[in-house]
Amino acid sequence: MAPQTEISIPNTTVSDTSKPYTIYNISIRLPLRSFTVQKRYSDFTSLHDSLTSQVGSAPPAPLPAKSWFSRTVSNPAFTEERRKGLEHYLRTINGSDDARWRNTSAWRSFLNLPGSLSGQMGTKVGQLHSVLFGPGGAGAPITDAAVWLDCHRDVKAQLHDARLHLTSRDQASSPQKQHEASAAAKSCLVKAAGMIHALEEGLKNIQQDSGGWESQRLGDGELRRRKDLIATAKKEKEGLENLLNAMATKSKLDNAVATLHDTQKLIGTKTRTSGRVLGKETAETRELDNTGVLQLQKQKMADQDLNVEELRKIVQRQKELSVAINNELEVQNEMLRMVDEDTDRVQAKIEIAKKRIGRIS
Repeated sequence: MAPQTEISIPNTTVSDTSKPYTIYNISIRLPLRSFTVQKRYSDFTSLHDSLTSQVGSAPPAPLPAKSWFSRTVSNPAFTEERRKGLEHYLRTINGSDDARWRNTSAWRSFLNLPGSLSGQMGTKVGQLHSVLFGPGGAGAPITDAAVWLDCHRDVKAQLHDARLHLTSRDQASSPQKQHEASAAAKSCLVKAAGMIHALEEGLKNIQQDSGGWESQRLGDGELRRRKDLIATAKKEKEGLENLLNAMATKSKLDNAVATLHDTQKLIGTKTRTSGRVLGKETAETRELDNTGVLQLQKQKMADQDLNVEELRKIVQRQKELSVAINNELEVQNEMLRMVDEDTDRVQAKIEIAKKRIGRIS
């Protein structure tokens, strides 16, 4: 029985190297995750040779032949023909009842598949990250709308983990645990920032539809929704970063105060404690120092500014809709006026015809 893996080559791109070549964007959809890998024709020939060598027989579908007189970079028709041939080649192996070729290391390495498709979701998430970003944060770009949504779900997961680490840091009882929680939260926020940037670039790639095959352009409504998702993720990431910075500042001040207390205790002097007396403390501000309260106030004001901006966008869209409705009504009224004039002319002709009939009779 064939594995539950969907393979397609929806489009192609051209490399930006000094000697350009065609890149085939292979879209792979597992039961719970989707991602894209990029290969050139020479990679397919190496795969074919490796499969034949490891299994002992050629795959069930032939590989599209190499052309010595035409290049895919300068021949769109030949590019499309080869794309379809390579897609048929992969799908035939993937859907074959004989799983010998799918069970080889060459097949899994070519498609960046995990060792077992029934592994834990963490393995699949890590595989998606390695495909999208690769070592050092530079991997294959997002060119598929479904992969974009998978990446957005991972952004939300990273932000959720960062929030949990910040909660753990707030509840930690030792400086060592606080440091570990802060480092874990910072790591999640850095990953989320890189993935948000990939989402922005991926949205541009999907709209540009650079491959030209089976267009995946998004509608205006869906494009606006995805931009709002990116804006929300950015807002949440910045809020968590501000909270992390406020916690770090508070820890530094607490350590400084503790050091001062210890010093004064050693020299036998008393300290005079003071605190904020203006206004009423809340559960949110009670644990913060003056710097933390100021940072929290700035964050609240920034959130309010974002909400006002979102409201302005909504009002602007309502205004555009009202203007469009008004224009449509004007067109309809003009059409009704023309119909009314035509009716009057026909009625006048009918009256003239009646008079002539009366004279004849």
